[in-house]
Amino acid sequence: MLTVWWDGSCPLCRREVRLMRKLDRRGRIRFIDAASAPVAHCSVDRRKLLGRFHALQDGQMLSGAAAFAAVWRTIPVLRPLGLVARNPMILAALEKLYLTFLRIRPRLQRIATRMEQ
Repeated sequence: MLTVWWDGSCPLCRREVRLMRKLDRRGRIRFIDAASAPVAHCSVDRRKLLGRFHALQDGQMLSGAAAFAAVWRTIPVLRPLGLVARNPMILAALEKLYLTFLRIRPRLQRIATRMEQ
């Protein structure tokens, strides 16, 4: 089973996790809301969990693009994308895109919050 920590206070994250839960028909991903759930059994502190997407796979903590790629490999319809992301150059490019997203995330969160209201 893949364990994923995500920011339940983020409207973008809520939408994304809702979609991932729908696609995870086999129930192979355990989603933990790092904004509200205890994180005592996690090696990463809450602030870092809320700042980046994290996943635990086979005892290895992954973050950012690597964590997303692990999720994609776990969801059958997204598995091809996750397998392509095993290529170090592609994963590096995805990580750069993820870092760009993190810089604009606050603005996108404000927009998404307004849309929810």
